[in-house]
Amino acid sequence: MIPAQRIIYCLNPHCPQPMNTVGESVCKSCQTPLVYRYLWASGSLVATISPGTKVVDRYEVITHRVWLDTQPGLPPTVPHQLPPTVIPYLKLYPQRLHIPAAYGLIHTTDDILLLENVPIDETGNLYPTITEAWQQATTVRQIYWLWQILQLWKPLLELGVAESLLIPNNLRSQGWCVRLLELHHTAHPHRPSLADLAQCWHTWLASVNTPTSPQLTTIIEQMCNAEANLTTITTQLNALLLSSAAELPLTLEIAGATDIGRELRHNEDNCYPTAGSKLDHPILSLAIVCDGIGGHQGGEVASQLAVQSLKLQIRALLAEVEEQNELITPDLLQEQLQACLRVVNNVICASNDEHKRQGRERMATTLVMALQLPQRVVTASGWQSDNAHELYLASIGDSRAYWITRHHCHLLTVDDVVANREVFSARSLYRPALERIDANALTQALGAKNAEFLQIVIKRFILEEDGVLLLCSDGLSDNNWVEKSWRQHIIPLLTGKISLEDAVQHWINLANEKNGHDNTSVVLTLCRVSRSHLVPVTSSSISGEMVKVRELEAAEPLEKLELESSLAESSQALLDLDLTLDPLPDSPIPTPIKQPIKHPNRLRPLVVRGGLLLVLLGTTSLGLFAWWQIHPQGFEQICRQLPRTIHPLCPRLNK
Repeated sequence: MIPAQRIIYCLNPHCPQPMNTVGESVCKSCQTPLVYRYLWASGSLVATISPGTKVVDRYEVITHRVWLDTQPGLPPTVPHQLPPTVIPYLKLYPQRLHIPAAYGLIHTTDDILLLENVPIDETGNLYPTITEAWQQATTVRQIYWLWQILQLWKPLLELGVAESLLIPNNLRSQGWCVRLLELHHTAHPHRPSLADLAQCWHTWLASVNTPTSPQLTTIIEQMCNAEANLTTITTQLNALLLSSAAELPLTLEIAGATDIGRELRHNEDNCYPTAGSKLDHPILSLAIVCDGIGGHQGGEVASQLAVQSLKLQIRALLAEVEEQNELITPDLLQEQLQACLRVVNNVICASNDEHKRQGRERMATTLVMALQLPQRVVTASGWQSDNAHELYLASIGDSRAYWITRHHCHLLTVDDVVANREVFSARSLYRPALERIDANALTQALGAKNAEFLQIVIKRFILEEDGVLLLCSDGLSDNNWVEKSWRQHIIPLLTGKISLEDAVQHWINLANEKNGHDNTSVVLTLCRVSRSHLVPVTSSSISGEMVKVRELEAAEPLEKLELESSLAESSQALLDLDLTLDPLPDSPIPTPIKQPIKHPNRLRPLVVRGGLLLVLLGTTSLGLFAWWQIHPQGFEQICRQLPRTIHPLCPRLNK
C-alpha cells in the first residue's frame, strides 16, 4: 500500500525500493539523486483540477498549472499522431534557452499538454515576470531583455506564435535570460506587428526612468510606425545595448586543461588554452574545446588541427576588428565566424580525402568555441570604450557550453545528436526520441563532410554580470553532472574560496570519478563586471579596463604525437606552423567622444566584409605557402574547395 505522505520515485530502474518521501534529495535505498521535474500544464481544463490532486496516478498538482512528475523515470504518454499545437514547440527546440519543450499529453475531453524546461525553479516556484523584475534590473539588463525578445520575434512570427511575446505574464526572467511559459497561437486573421510589441515595451519603460529611456522611447516610437523595419530596429537596439554594456568594467580570467581519463590510453581531446599556449590580446578571451573522433592518430589529429587552424582564423578576424572605429553588426560577425569554421572543417576534410578515408574511417572532431570579442564603442555617457562586452559562441557536435552564476546554471548549446534532430524536425517529442538506440549519435562534426553540409549556429551573448563560462567535452557533461554539481564547484570560485586552476582540476576529477570512460577537457572563463573586483591597470592601451589571463598547466604534459604515418603532409605542415598568438601592438588611447552615437552607413558593412576577407587571406598566406611547398597536390585539392573568387590566389590553379 502506498503511504499517505507525498511520494516521489527513484530514477534507478534497478532500485529495490524506489518510493521516497517528497523533499529527500537522494534515494534512501540506492543513493541515486532524486529528480524533481516540475512541468507546466497547458489546456482549458487545467484550471478545474484542484491542487493536491494526483492526475493519472502520477502527476501531483502543485498549483493549477505547475505539476510534479512523481515518476520521472517512466516515459510520458505521447500520441502517435502529434496535434498541431505541439509542432511549434518542436521546431523551436534549438531556442530551448528561451522556449519550453513538449513533455507529454494527457488525454481528457480536452488534451492537456505538459511542458518541461519551463521557468520554474527547483522548488516548484515560477520565476518572476519581466514586469515584476523590471524596476530592480540594471539598465543593461533591461535592454538585454528587449534584445532577446526582438531576436525571438521573427521565428515565433513565422510559426504563428508571436502572440506569446505580447502577454506580460508569459514572459519570465531567469536572471539575464528571458524565458517563456508557453506558446500562444495567434488567432486568424490577426497578425501581430512591431507596433503591438512596442505597446508591451512601453508599459515597462513607463514604470521607471533610466539614462537610456529617451533612446528607448525613440526606438519604440519607430516600432509604432506602420513601415517599421525589423532590421533597422534591431541595429538601433544593438547599438544601445553595446553602448550601455560598455559602461561596465570587465575582467576575464581563463584556464583550461585536458585529461586522458581513467580507462584510456590515448587522449583524443584538445583544448585552448593549455600549457604552452598564450592569448594574443589583453582583452581577448578565446576558449576552445574539441573532442576528436576516429581513434588514436585520427581523433587526436582532428582535434589538434581544429584548434591550431581556428586560432589562425581568429587571429585574422581580430586583426580586422581592431582596426574598426564603428560597430560591426552581430550578423556580420556571425558570418565571419561561420566562414572561419568552414575553413577549419575543410582542412580536416582534405586530410581525410588525401588518405582516401571513407565512412567511419574518416577523422573528425566536435568543437565548442567562445570568443569574447572586443569592439570600440561610444558608451551611453559619451566616452569611448575598448570593449562592448560581446561573447560569441559556436558549437558543432556534443561538446557543451554553460553560463553559471551564483543563482543559475544555463546550458547555452544544443547537442548535434539524433534525438535533438528528431525533435526540431517535428518527428518526435524529446523524451521518446531519447529512447532510440542511436539517440546520442552525432549528426555532424568538423571534418566529417564538406563544409557546405555543415549547419553552423553562432550565438551572441552580453557579459553583464559576474559568472563563469564553462566549456567541456562530453567526458564531463555526460549524465548531466554539470547540472548536478555546479553549485559545489562554481560558487566557491565566484566567492574567491578556490582558484580558477583548482576549479578546473575539480571538474576533471569529478569527470574521472563519474564518467571515467572518456577523455575530459575543461576550459573555464571567470568573468567579472563588479567594480569591487577591479585591479589597477598598468598598460596604457587598455583604457580603464583590464583582462587578466591565467593558463593552467595540463594535468599530464601532452607528448608530441607521432603522426607521420597517418597525417596528411599538408595537414602536418599546418600543425608545424608556429601559431602562437603574439600580442598585437599597443594602440593609443582613443580621445573620449562627447557626441551622440552615429549609426554606420549602409555601405559600411560591405567595406568591413571586404576588409575581413583581405586580412583573413593575408594572415593565412604564410601557412598556405608552406603547405603548397610541402605538399602541392593536397594544397591544390583544398584550393578547389574554396570559392572561385579565391582561385586566382592559388598558385597551381592560377597556371
